[in-house]
Amino acid sequence: MTQRILDLAAAAPAAHGKDLVLLLHEANELYQQGLRDLQQKTAARLAGLAIADLMFAAETAGMPCDASQDRDDVILLLALVEWEMTPAALAYVEMAESAARRGVCLIPDE
Repeated sequence: MTQRILDLAAAAPAAHGKDLVLLLHEANELYQQGLRDLQQKTAARLAGLAIADLMFAAETAGMPCDASQDRDDVILLLALVEWEMTPAALAYVEMAESAARRGVCLIPDE
């Protein structure tokens, strides 16, 4: 997955129009899958921690929590912090930002 996102990011500067949208779409799907996979691993790794400890860890990592968030929400925040630092996520974000500067994004204009 990481290598495929890196490959897509490397191909993106030469792509235009629909081709760039297709690259972004595939990279986005892989990005989301990577986050889901890491969320499952994070949940398993932190299964024994109390919600208060999870919330403290999320706050310490720069992801503020509030009392309305449940365990799954807090684990997602912790996984997101970790995921955003991976080469795959960094490459995807750069790819999406570069495409947006060129007027291409996955969210249609309203």
